[in-house]
Amino acid sequence: MEPAIKILIYIHAFFGGIGLITGIGSIVVKKGSKLHKRIGKLFSVGMLTSSLISLPICWMPNHQNVFLFLIGLFTIYLVISGNRALTFKHKPKADLLDKIISGSMLFFSVIMIVLGLYCQLNNITNGILFLFFGGFGFYMTFKDFIFFKNFSETNRNWLSKHIGKMMGALIASITAYIVAGLGIGSLIAWITPSILGTFYIIYWNRKITPKPVLKA
Repeated sequence: MEPAIKILIYIHAFFGGIGLITGIGSIVVKKGSKLHKRIGKLFSVGMLTSSLISLPICWMPNHQNVFLFLIGLFTIYLVISGNRALTFKHKPKADLLDKIISGSMLFFSVIMIVLGLYCQLNNITNGILFLFFGGFGFYMTFKDFIFFKNFSETNRNWLSKHIGKMMGALIASITAYIVAGLGIGSLIAWITPSILGTFYIIYWNRKITPKPVLKA
């Protein structure tokens, strides 16, 4: 069975590589251009395929890893939610599917937080990662439901949602490359891309926020 698992891992890594390359490319090219949209589609396909393949691998013999399984779900949420954020440009409100996607990730984020607390209480190595990413997931999904509720007043936030979620998925790809590709599994290696990526998201959110009009 191990040879079959290795093949799945290679396929997972291949599509993850596509996600990493196209994700970086989407940052470089002009936002909103045809090239950006095409690269973005390749990024989504690469990340979704890679993450979906990782889910069964995490339950296979000698490869069981609950944390990586939950991170795979988190990445899938980020990509799907990031793409669906674009639909708010034209629709009047969130539909049931939007709420199911965010609600499901909210549920798994709570599980991550609970596991993180358990690990911390029992001195299990790197248990803080469950709390770190679970907290991120909880915050993002909580903000989703606030966005859904106040959409009529904040309908320009769809672009901010798109940038934040897709950047989050790219952060996952970069983290995977550092940890799995380069073999650097330290706590700093896991957390640093998320911290740096958050600053990038903040930068873009400020850039796209309309400047207040000064009255004479």
